[in-house]
Amino acid sequence: MAERSFEPAGKPALHRLLAGIVGDEHVRSDPGGLEPYGRDATPLFHHRPDFVAFPRSTAEVAAVLRVANEHRIPVIPRGAGSNLCAATVPLTGGIVLVLTRMDAILEISSEELLAVCQPGLTTSALGTAAAGHGLLYAPDPGSRTVSTIGGNVATCAGGLRGLKYGVTRNHVLGVEVVLATGEVIRTGGRLWKDVAGYDLTRLLTGSEGTLGVITEVTLALLPMPATSGTGVAYFTTLAEASEAVRRTIAAGVVPATLEFLDNICLNAVEDFAGLGLRRDAGALLLFGDDGTPDAVERAITRMADICASAGALEVTTAEDVAQSEALLAARRCSLPALARLGPMTILEDVSVPRPRMADMVDRIDEIAARHDVRIGTFGHAGDGNLHPTCVLHPADQAAIGRAHTAFGEIFHTAVELGGTITGEHGVGAAKLPYLEARLGNTHIDLLRRIKHAFDPNGILNPGKLGS
Repeated sequence: MAERSFEPAGKPALHRLLAGIVGDEHVRSDPGGLEPYGRDATPLFHHRPDFVAFPRSTAEVAAVLRVANEHRIPVIPRGAGSNLCAATVPLTGGIVLVLTRMDAILEISSEELLAVCQPGLTTSALGTAAAGHGLLYAPDPGSRTVSTIGGNVATCAGGLRGLKYGVTRNHVLGVEVVLATGEVIRTGGRLWKDVAGYDLTRLLTGSEGTLGVITEVTLALLPMPATSGTGVAYFTTLAEASEAVRRTIAAGVVPATLEFLDNICLNAVEDFAGLGLRRDAGALLLFGDDGTPDAVERAITRMADICASAGALEVTTAEDVAQSEALLAARRCSLPALARLGPMTILEDVSVPRPRMADMVDRIDEIAARHDVRIGTFGHAGDGNLHPTCVLHPADQAAIGRAHTAFGEIFHTAVELGGTITGEHGVGAAKLPYLEARLGNTHIDLLRRIKHAFDPNGILNPGKLGS
C-alpha cells in the first residue's frame, strides 16, 4: 500500500502541480468538491480523497501518475462510479482520477468490425453509435446508460447478453494503458489473432485499476441482428425454472437472454412498472433470442415448449418489438424496483454452475430467514450468475450487521457449491475479505507479485486486488 510523502501543509503545492497538468478548473481539493468522489454505487463504503483530477488526454494521465509515483500518493481511476463492489472508493485517500472527460469515439470500422474509443464513453453511447453503422456492441450491463467503457473493462462487466455473446473481456481487442510510473504501453490492437507475448489485454481486463489506467480501448463489434424476440414463463419454484434452463441448453439452444426473478423481485417489479406480471409465481424466467426472423421464431417457440414441458404455470411470448422491450425492461428495472422497498439496497453477485442455481437460491432464502433480513434474488439464469439483494434501513445498524453476516455466508456457500464470490461486479473492497476463500494462499501471493511488477510503489487503487 502506498505511503504518502506529503503532509496537509503540502496540499497547496500538490494542487498546483496537478493544476499545471490538467488545468486549475479540473482539480478539486476542497471538502465540498471531494465529498461526492468518496463513494461509488456501493452502500456503506466511503472515504474522502485528497484530490480529484479530471484529465483530458493520455499525456495528462501519464503526467499525473508520474507526480503521484514520485510522491507515493495513491491514485484511484474512476469512470461514472456505478460499480457495486466499492472498486473506486479511495480507501487511503489520494487522487481520484476521473476519466469522464475522455469520452470520444475515435473510430468505428464496419470493415474491421471494431470500435476505438476513450474510457469515459458510456456503454449506451457506444451501442447507439455502433447501431448507426448497423453494428452491435454486445456487452449489456444493467448500468449501461451511465457506466463507462473504461469501467466496464476494469471490472469485466457482464450483463443480460452474457450467455450468447460473452462478457466484456470477450470483446476487448486491445488497450492503451498508463502504468504507475507514467509509462504508456499498448496491448493487443486491431487483430483478432495475436499470441505474441503474455496476454496483457486479458490481464488488465478485470484488474479494477490496480495495474494501470486505461486510456483507450479497441473493441470488437458484430453485425446487428435482424430481429429479436422475447418470452416469459412462470413457475411455481425456481427449481422448475432451473430445470427449464437445463433442458434449453441441453437442446442446443443458446439464447441471447435467459434471466430470472424470484417472487420478491417479481412483485417489486410489478409494483414499480405495472407490466401485468403474474404475482403468484415463485419464479419468472425471461427468455429471448436475436438473429434472422426464422431463426428467432424457431428459438422462441422451442424455448416456450421446453418451459411448458418443465412445468411452467404459464408461458407467453411478445407479439411485437415494443412488447419485447417492455419485458426486457422488467428485468432491467429489478434493482430500482427493489430499492422502493427500503431506503438502502445492498446488491451483490455470486455465480454457481447452472445445475446448482436452484440450490443456491434455496440457501440464500434460508440464510436470509435465519438472519432476519429481506433478500430478493434475480439474475442471469443462463450462466448461473445470481444477484441476491438485501433491502434495509441505513439507520438500523443491527440489520446492517446481520446483512453482512448473511452475505458472508452466501459468498462461502457459492464457493462450497463450486462457484465464485463474484461473476461480474468485481472484488473491489466489498469482497476482498472473501477472496482468499475463493482463490487460496498461493494464488493470492501470485496476484501480489503481479501487482508489484506493474506497480512497485503500490500507488494504484491500494486496498484492492493484489494489495
